[in-house]
Amino acid sequence: MTGLDIFKLLPKTNCKKCGQATCLAFAMALANAKADVAQCPDMNDTARDALEAASSPQIALVKIGVGPDEAQAGNETVLFRHDKCFVNPTPLAVLISDRCENPAAEALKANNLVFDRLGQMHGINLLAVQNHSGDPVTFCETVRSVSEKTNFPLILVCEDSLAIEKALEVTGAKKPLVYAANEENYKVMTELARKYNVPLAVKGRDLDHLAGLAEKVAALGHRQLVLDSGAQNVRQVLADQTQIRRQALRRFRPFGYPTIVFAANSRDPLQAVIEAGVYIAKYAGIVVLPSADPEVVLPLVTLRLNIFTDPQKPAAVDSRIYEIGSPGNSAPVLVTSNFSLTYFCVASDVEASRVPAYILPVDTDGVSVLTGWAAGKFTPEKIAAMLKESGIEDKVTHRRVIIPGGVAVLSGKLQDLSGWEVIVGPVESSGLPAFLKRRWVAEKA
Repeated sequence: MTGLDIFKLLPKTNCKKCGQATCLAFAMALANAKADVAQCPDMNDTARDALEAASSPQIALVKIGVGPDEAQAGNETVLFRHDKCFVNPTPLAVLISDRCENPAAEALKANNLVFDRLGQMHGINLLAVQNHSGDPVTFCETVRSVSEKTNFPLILVCEDSLAIEKALEVTGAKKPLVYAANEENYKVMTELARKYNVPLAVKGRDLDHLAGLAEKVAALGHRQLVLDSGAQNVRQVLADQTQIRRQALRRFRPFGYPTIVFAANSRDPLQAVIEAGVYIAKYAGIVVLPSADPEVVLPLVTLRLNIFTDPQKPAAVDSRIYEIGSPGNSAPVLVTSNFSLTYFCVASDVEASRVPAYILPVDTDGVSVLTGWAAGKFTPEKIAAMLKESGIEDKVTHRRVIIPGGVAVLSGKLQDLSGWEVIVGPVESSGLPAFLKRRWVAEKA
């Protein structure tokens, strides 16, 4: 809605209760997402509902699980990442069959699968328990066994409402995703989802059937939905995911929910990775994988990190003192930029040197050393201020700082401004182990 469209729904009293001088100014602020509908206390309910519906994300946010391990899907607003950004990284689930000999061991395996990427820990987000046996009791016991061994949210993959009901009696409080409601069982599945307040997957035969089924479920009063078009081959899944996203962004309400796809149908791990990569890149809300093997999960975690990086916001670490090892008051002090990749390269190479040290990443708005220097963001003034304000002077007794060799030109002015002796380090961080041992440890000895 435009500012003028919003203005027509406002009380037009210019009461200033919203913090704006006029109702028109408030309308323009709403249109630019710089204000909230709740800031206008005099708006009638009809107008408020209309504005909230218009301002809500085209794809609803669905939460699976509870607590810190809660998985989220949806809330997306764009077709292309460069238009704004993608919001919620695609949750990855691992499939566990109720025919599995040791489902608890599979859950523990998933728990331990964690990767350190740029200082952040990443891995899978969900466990999907599938009723391959067809027996409600076996399925329920498998769900119980897996639930007791993990904090990951669960997906209950079963179209038998009796088995789902038994499983929800065990795990309903943990808010699993129920998969799936179809044409035959959607009424009872919706009733169960509402009873336990859990999200529900809706599975259609094709897009037209899915749209109609989603409308039927929503009409029963449940809107925590996840969509599955029912497509099996990669080409059709890709086409369906694209159409669902396009129609959702045009506010076609039956498709205004995140989707779920299965890359678990392939017995070839490489093929599963390829399929899952396609789905992550093209709009899947949740992707289910065949196993928790590292060779399957790691490439997808890496791909997900790249796709769900905000292109308008470089990855950056906080500008503060970082301790590598257990540095004392004679440890070296190194300065770099706060671009994540730069910092973690420097930190890794300092660790490799086995020389405890302090690293001070200067705030360069998340750009590298040379880029920051060229843009006037990595300057003697900023480095001197960092040395003075960070508290490093209280941690070391010496006054020597190591700067990157690529910006050796800064050394003279930095020394004058800070009063510290400036040592020009190697151009590449890979040279730090040898440099620290030669220039710091040897001189100290």
